[in-house]
Amino acid sequence: MPLKVPLDRRMADPTLIQMPLWQLLVMVITPLAVLGAGVTLLRWLIRKRSAEKDDPDWSVPQLEGTAGRSPFHRWDVRCKIVTILVYSFMITAIQQITPAFVAIGLSCLVLVVARASLAKVLMRLLAIVGFITMFLLVMPFTVPLHSGDTVIVFGGLNWLHFSMRGFWLAATIAAKAVAITLLMEPLLATAPLPVTLQGLSRLGVPDMAGQMVLLSYRYLNVFRHEARRMSTGMQVRGFRKRSNVATVQTMANFLGMLFVRSFERTERVFDAMRARGYKGHFPDQAELRLRPVDLVGAGLWLIIGVALLVYDRML
Repeated sequence: MPLKVPLDRRMADPTLIQMPLWQLLVMVITPLAVLGAGVTLLRWLIRKRSAEKDDPDWSVPQLEGTAGRSPFHRWDVRCKIVTILVYSFMITAIQQITPAFVAIGLSCLVLVVARASLAKVLMRLLAIVGFITMFLLVMPFTVPLHSGDTVIVFGGLNWLHFSMRGFWLAATIAAKAVAITLLMEPLLATAPLPVTLQGLSRLGVPDMAGQMVLLSYRYLNVFRHEARRMSTGMQVRGFRKRSNVATVQTMANFLGMLFVRSFERTERVFDAMRARGYKGHFPDQAELRLRPVDLVGAGLWLIIGVALLVYDRML
């Protein structure tokens, strides 16, 4: 039965719940084990799905755009960028757990409407697993105690207390992070990257920054393709990774050769760009036209965001 016992004289009386110390291990280890198993399974499924498809040759420019017939594919890219970013800031302003889960539901609905790739969405979620896990593990034990908090003390150790308010606060932050991450796929995958960067340029982002992002994105994939080819060649010749000096030397030579090849390719690409008339900017990839339906869609989405904030403040 909960008892009201002060943990510190400077604090008002929180609601104290005594629990055995072994239950702390169950509360921490069990979620970590489930999370680790889930992450491992998702990575295995994604790798298996990727292996079934032909790996594109990134040494050949990918000129085709992203095909799609969803409203997000037809939405003006400038309006889409501004609307989703403003809506994301609205999500960050949420303070309660229930509206945060509603935001996740709305993001999932957006993914269905945009016909986003499930594998890419899962990869984006895997990228924030460490961030979310850190909050869920650290905040319940470190958040300052307030009057009326419910605190679980394990094994009679007052310094080892689990704050339920801290847990719900961490869960709210995690839910908001998931909701925003789910929106990145409709933002980035419903238009070709050059068109998205063109929209950013029209919104005031320097052209040079967009060109650096575009070239980095394309040639990181090119270099990854090159590294995979070199690694395959090493394995065919009998190389196996081991914990010895020879492996370290071989990997150092591998990285050095990859750097040299990358530098030489960069010089050739820049010379080819100059030979084709490059003078500091790329030609526009698409004609951007802002239609009334784009503004109506942006307005409706922002109204939903405002309604979510009002709902949050009313709780």
